[in-house]
Order: sequence, then structure tokens, then C-alpha cells
Amino acid sequence: MAVKTQELEDLLEPVVTSMDYEFVGLEFLSQGRHSILRIYIDTERGVGVGVDDCADVSRQLSAVLDVEDPIASEYSLEISSPGLNRPLFKLNQYAQFIGEEVKFKTIRPQLENGQRKFKGIISAVENDNIIFEIEDQMLTVAFADIDSANIIAKF
Repeated sequence: MAVKTQELEDLLEPVVTSMDYEFVGLEFLSQGRHSILRIYIDTERGVGVGVDDCADVSRQLSAVLDVEDPIASEYSLEISSPGLNRPLFKLNQYAQFIGEEVKFKTIRPQLENGQRKFKGIISAVENDNIIFEIEDQMLTVAFADIDSANIIAKF
């Protein structure tokens, strides 16, 4: 995890959890002079996150960000539910979704052919490794080697 992302997570996660929401994760997308800070929240009450929830969290986080000023450049703050294609940010989230199909991208190639993009089922989490079943084969990937991952929605 990038230093800036970890710094932002350390600052913002306690605010979100104090409001009785789950802090799913964040993305800081640096785009030159104007960046995007996207925070994903969920609720443990099982009712989902609505527009009003996002607005409440946005007001609280905006106040904290204005005081702490951790981002030097211009940015847009976005608060979102994880949605159907839920992103996975933390190791415990992989354990929570064992048996689910995901698509994921790794930081460095995991196979001899240089492949970095995969689709498979989360089979297990062991220590700091995630084991995926990909086309009847098992692939073990260190959590630190995963760049991004999303649940594949089933209808």
C-alpha cells in the first residue's frame, strides 16, 4: 500500500467507524493537478448504504480533511457504497468472501508467461497469502502482490 494511501486510511477510517459504518477501503487516484479521493463505506446492519449515508460521511470527512490537510493538490472527495462488484482492499476481506469469484490484477507477473490479470475463486487465506482456484488449478498470491481485486457480481 502506498504511503499516502496508508496515511489517509489511518486518518479517515476511525471517523467512518465512529459513525457506525464499515470502512471498506479507499482509492487515491492522482491525476496531475486534480486528484480523486474515493472512500468506500458499507453498513453492518445489512440494509446497504444510501445517498444520505454517503452525504453524512462526506460532511464529516470533509471537515477532517480541511483541518488536517493531508493532500497538497486539488482533489474531489467521493463517498460510495462498494456496489455489486465490491473492491477488496484488506486481507480479512478476502477471508470474508471465500467461495466468491473475483477478478484481480497483480503488481508483478505470477506465471512464467508474464500474466498479471486473473479471474478465479477465492479458496483460502493462509497467513499473508490468498489461494485462488483458476480453471481447476490453484494459484497462491501474496497479499502484498495484489494491485486490485473486485468481486464478480452474480445475477
